[in-house]
Amino acid sequence: MKISMWYNNSDIRIEDVPLPEPGPEEMLVKVISCGICGSDISEWYRLPRAPLVLGHEIGGKIVKTGEHVKKYAPGDRVFVAPKVPCMACHYCENEHYPVCPNVKDRLPGGFSECIVVPSGLVEKGTYLLPETISYDQSTFIEPLACVVRAQRLSGIKERQTVMIMGCGMSGLIHLKLAKAKNYNTIAVDINENRLEFAKKIGADIVINASDNVPARLIEKNSKKADVVILCTSALSAIAQAWECVEKGGSIVFFAVPEPGKDVIVPINDFWMKEIKILTSYYCGPPDISEAIKILAQGLITVDDMITHKLPLNDIKKGFKLVTEAKDSIKVIIKPNE
Repeated sequence: MKISMWYNNSDIRIEDVPLPEPGPEEMLVKVISCGICGSDISEWYRLPRAPLVLGHEIGGKIVKTGEHVKKYAPGDRVFVAPKVPCMACHYCENEHYPVCPNVKDRLPGGFSECIVVPSGLVEKGTYLLPETISYDQSTFIEPLACVVRAQRLSGIKERQTVMIMGCGMSGLIHLKLAKAKNYNTIAVDINENRLEFAKKIGADIVINASDNVPARLIEKNSKKADVVILCTSALSAIAQAWECVEKGGSIVFFAVPEPGKDVIVPINDFWMKEIKILTSYYCGPPDISEAIKILAQGLITVDDMITHKLPLNDIKKGFKLVTEAKDSIKVIIKPNE
């Protein structure tokens, strides 16, 4: 079978490997769709483990199950989580699932024709896809689950104002969920095409990041934002965020600068205004279940964000599209086409 071996964003090789055989408690899954995540193109994050097969936003069909697997059968349509927490440690008991130290099994890279799902993910990390969720739509389950968790942690309430800085794929999912939750929404980006799309899907206010964002915010909204969600790692955006959050509000780092880029926090100013600074990385099982429910019930739509579908042989082009961030929103790789 064919796999895509990632060495760096400019060196991605299609290689042939033997079709793996699942063990007694494993499953062989044919990958139908796999999205390219923003974290996939972050070389500072991925290079220490290179070369490797990337891809963790998958929808697939079970081809073969091990003899001890009873919950699933060949032909089942599934989403498989990248990893699962133990649900029993101190961190899991306090809902800090992403930092569980007892993670044993991880999803093999989805940029390949087939993957063997390890036993731990068969048991606790595999979800049957409802008929109302297509394979392409299933590539949004994991990123939406991360968005669900970040917005919950932010403490935002109905009719409050959320400013989303960065209107790439993650930022636009934040926007769609915020609209579904009846929050007032402000979208900020330097790319006019993405701002136009944000406006099209319901952003109440759009602001070009090259403007004086704090001034434009007050001009258009009459007040600052109750929650600011950073979906960009640009230091300039972070500096703007400090000036855009309302007293008693929250700033959520959904994206972060690469190591070595220091962020200066105006802590004295924030101390007097009771500003909360939060980070949100990954998601937990309850968030995945919530994301599947949201997609299955059509509470938000995602098909309009899919700009490119490419075969595995064109994955290098897909990474270039996501890296350049000009003409793409969601790029999906179809390994078996």
